[in-house]
Amino acid sequence: MLLAIGAVLVATGILPLADAAAVADRVWPILLFVVAITVVTELAAEAELFRVIAERAARWGGGRAWVLWLLVVLIAVLSTVFLSLDTTAVLLTPVVVLLARHVGLPPLPFALTTVWLANTASLLLPVSNLTNLLAQHKLGGISPFEFAALMWAPAVVSIVVPVVVLVVVYRRELFVRYVAEAPAAASDRVLLIASGVVVALLLPALVSGVPVWMPAVAAALILGGFFVVRRRSVLRFSLLPWQLVLLASGLFLVVEAAHSIGLTTLLSTVAGQGDDPLSLLQLAGSAAGGANLANNLPAYLAFEPLADNPLRIAAVLIGVNVGCLVTPWASLATLLWHQRLTSMDVEISWGRYMLLGLLVAPLAVAGAVLALSLAS
Repeated sequence: MLLAIGAVLVATGILPLADAAAVADRVWPILLFVVAITVVTELAAEAELFRVIAERAARWGGGRAWVLWLLVVLIAVLSTVFLSLDTTAVLLTPVVVLLARHVGLPPLPFALTTVWLANTASLLLPVSNLTNLLAQHKLGGISPFEFAALMWAPAVVSIVVPVVVLVVVYRRELFVRYVAEAPAAASDRVLLIASGVVVALLLPALVSGVPVWMPAVAAALILGGFFVVRRRSVLRFSLLPWQLVLLASGLFLVVEAAHSIGLTTLLSTVAGQGDDPLSLLQLAGSAAGGANLANNLPAYLAFEPLADNPLRIAAVLIGVNVGCLVTPWASLATLLWHQRLTSMDVEISWGRYMLLGLLVAPLAVAGAVLALSLAS
């Protein structure tokens, strides 16, 4: 629908063809990366890589739930930072739910951990979130290490705050003991090893400085080749995130058209100016509000023109990535996460989710902005 609206905006001249072409030139590498990394993580999940890692964590936890939970926190952070928030929210969530049930622990604290960290841990690297890839382009195509140098302090705070809140809220469920059983063998050891090697080689490649779509596409082709030989039935059209690609493409065009008819001027009244701590907090809070009213991707696109230096770009990212924990639609990953929970009979009402989000989001956003200011 949004893509069709975008096409109409171009056809009617509201969005000039040259501007639409510039948008397409900017986003095609980003969308190609999204497709490739989704294929890699889906195939790795089919090869049971995430299940094996989680079951090993159960053994390493030594029967203490809080240690196991901290290992899940570590896995969720690494998964989000290197493989994107969707991997954590969509593919890791069912694994940790099954893990918690397997050792007799309530699954909800583990499930909430994955969805919160899928969003809040997505500040450190460009590949962690689609919004970050857009910001990297806005910053002149800086390297992953330069991006991390800008974002490391707010990234740390945005991880620590939800973790502390989870400990306080679920302390009774986490400070208990469990009995771990021996991990189950993988159904295809060749695919398990291949996926592990491919993912292990992909992680440093994503921060090597080459365009991220290149190693992601290479990894998808290599891992896909193994599945052609070992389990061809897994290779189906549904592996491709085509709905997300169409949605994102439409959003890019619609928001670009909105800017051409005055959106930037309208938002400047709430986003403020300057890069002092209060101004950055005003911008991050406005972006967080936009994310929760609409969605984090259009919110980033809407506020990006108001970010005229690296600190303000970072503040927008804090708002749309870390602040999108209140409404269900603020992040597509959150909606997909809830679908996975529903299919596994794990219940959390949206009312409770929003109340918890109202607790953690303001603390995380404010703390991350303060960290950004102090580290700059």
